[in-house]
Amino acid sequence: MENSRKSFFNELGFKPTIEKLVDLTAKLYLEDDNPWVVGYSGGKDSSACLQLMWRVLEKIKSENKAIKPLHVITTDTLVENPVVATWVKTSLNLLRDKAKEKGLPIFPTLLTPNIEETFWVNLIGKGYPAPNTKFRWCTERMKIRPSDRFLRKISSESGESVLVIGTRKAESANRAISIRKFEKKATRENFQKHVNLVNVVSYLPIKDWTNDDVWLYLLQDAAPWGINNKDLLSMYQGATDGGECPLVVDSSTPSCGDSRFGCWVCTLVKQDKSMSAMVQNDSEKSWMEPLLQLRNDLNEKDHSKRDFRRLKGFVKLMGPEGDENTVPGPYTKTSREEWLRKLLRAQKKIRINEQLPKDLKKIQLINQEELDQIRKIWFYEKLETDDVLPKICEEEAKGEYNFEPLEDSHVFDRDILKILKETCGDDEMIFEISRNLLEVERKHFKSNRRTGLFEEFEDIFRKSFYKDKTDAIEYAKQKKKIKDQISKQLPLENSQ
Repeated sequence: MENSRKSFFNELGFKPTIEKLVDLTAKLYLEDDNPWVVGYSGGKDSSACLQLMWRVLEKIKSENKAIKPLHVITTDTLVENPVVATWVKTSLNLLRDKAKEKGLPIFPTLLTPNIEETFWVNLIGKGYPAPNTKFRWCTERMKIRPSDRFLRKISSESGESVLVIGTRKAESANRAISIRKFEKKATRENFQKHVNLVNVVSYLPIKDWTNDDVWLYLLQDAAPWGINNKDLLSMYQGATDGGECPLVVDSSTPSCGDSRFGCWVCTLVKQDKSMSAMVQNDSEKSWMEPLLQLRNDLNEKDHSKRDFRRLKGFVKLMGPEGDENTVPGPYTKTSREEWLRKLLRAQKKIRINEQLPKDLKKIQLINQEELDQIRKIWFYEKLETDDVLPKICEEEAKGEYNFEPLEDSHVFDRDILKILKETCGDDEMIFEISRNLLEVERKHFKSNRRTGLFEEFEDIFRKSFYKDKTDAIEYAKQKKKIKDQISKQLPLENSQ
């Protein structure tokens, strides 16, 4: 689709087209007092939008007109490709400093997910399986909600806000259809309704640009805040399979194709082509191999690492017969602990790599706040009172993290839990239910009113009353059989 589109600059030429677009955007910008926000990822499309908006503010200032603040938001999921994340943070720092120097009201903000919504808290803490197309739990929590919270805040203060984004029709056929659909629904010329928020409208200044148009603009008009767009180009080129770039703009700046960057843990695709290409094309990025390996491990569909029960304890059948037809639940305790060890080992391996850039020497794949949250989930929600997380961190990352005693120190130390486990023998279900019941009783022991005690007991029994996996599956089959029989009888009863 990209190659079939004509350049947006063909009709008027490059410079007049940019001047016309800047004039139009400036006019729209001055129409009201509503705040404008640029969604900036550090990629080529958002970089082009940000540069255009800088030129708009420069024009307004030169005409001695009042300039309202321009917010620039970037969402750091905490699992971004480290090369891209470093680029973005460098760009934002330069942007902040240069805007202040030039007297332009441009305010960058780095957004992050709430601690309970980060990737590792959900995967290692709660046991969520690595995201897939059927259970895509990551995008909403880690990307959409942080920006939505910011937009809601500034919109509530002003009534409405404008979000500038680099979405283009030429990106894909689906994207083109989506843009045209929202164009038809638009109540204001040049603006579209936001997908999620009623008091936010979107402005797409480069929606009709081709991929080559974007690179032409970035390479003809240097970023005014000092970031080098040729370095951005090199990053895209390095992330393209084979390092190839289809269009040559000039002898030193070849344009690249649709290289995409995102979370290094992403399992929504079969293969992380951008990271693989970076490692293959650039020996200086060999330090990223542990990230690639861990990502590939996460992408393996190994049901043995997951509980046969769903998060709330029930067994879900995919078909009428056999274990293979059950839907696996969250990662088991053993698996979650192993994922943590693998993550910390990858972090250590990266840090000792001689090719690691100096500004990444202290790279942290998981931070203290996330580990504290995971620890609380394991202890208080999953009732895993052995409190093994600090021990794992000390073994795998000695001295890197520090942990305070839990507020509610457990009565069972590891020796007592060991005795309980030995007493239960090989019966994991008996050990689990015994440990959890004792822990709930202990939790309520000193309370005058034991509100919720029996509900917690009920939850434990619901999850752990099975003898084993086979018994759980058989119970689920019987339950389904009875439910199907009732469903068949109901129409007959209604007809009488």
